[in-house]
Amino acid sequence: MSTAPLPANPDSSQGPNHVAIIMDGNGRWATARGLPRVAGHRRGADAVRRVVRGAGEFGIPILTLFAFSTENWTRPADEVSDLMGLLRHYLRNELKELHKNGVRLRVIGNREGLAPDIVNDIADAERTTLDNRRIDVNICINYGARDEILRATRSLARQVAAGELAADRIDANLFERELLTAGVPDPDLLIRTSGEQRISNFLLWQCAYSELVFVEALWPDFGKDDLAQAIAEYRRRERRYGGVSG
Repeated sequence: MSTAPLPANPDSSQGPNHVAIIMDGNGRWATARGLPRVAGHRRGADAVRRVVRGAGEFGIPILTLFAFSTENWTRPADEVSDLMGLLRHYLRNELKELHKNGVRLRVIGNREGLAPDIVNDIADAERTTLDNRRIDVNICINYGARDEILRATRSLARQVAAGELAADRIDANLFERELLTAGVPDPDLLIRTSGEQRISNFLLWQCAYSELVFVEALWPDFGKDDLAQAIAEYRRRERRYGGVSG
């Protein structure tokens, strides 16, 4: 991330307040250049820096990035190892800049499947940036929406079975408290890069009313201008939440 501080008073009056991004296309970017896939992931890390800074400049309070899904464990072992190495590098080497720029970092996902040192790095990063208020950056690692929903359902079922909760008290608000994103507002805008037009098990509950924008750029090429265009598209749309226009 750039050492220059984020702007002090960006304009966020028109929204979106929360942007979520499926960062897709690292492998294809590398393959098209005759490079190993890890080269695409490394360039993708550069795009993360650009987009975090761009979100701050555009006054977006919350940015959520889909970095590693529960399904990504099926990729070749050397690629998974490289991805975990990049995650370690990001947590250890970017933390100082993130903290200086007022970023509050949160990692969303099942930590049980991650190496102990990565879990410790995550805890350290979250603890260090806890009181920052400039922008919330959520990174989804070992995350899958179906798994998240199943875990929330099981938790509520156990509470009902134990007599701690009446089944007819379960509503959307109570269910959301059991999700990994508890306390995080739903995304207003979901962006997916690389031209693919699906949401791939990402924030299925939370994106029920999100505006979806699919862009052709591969993630390593995605930058501030692409983010600006997606925000402009969001602002052109009329959000009715199932109602009718005024």
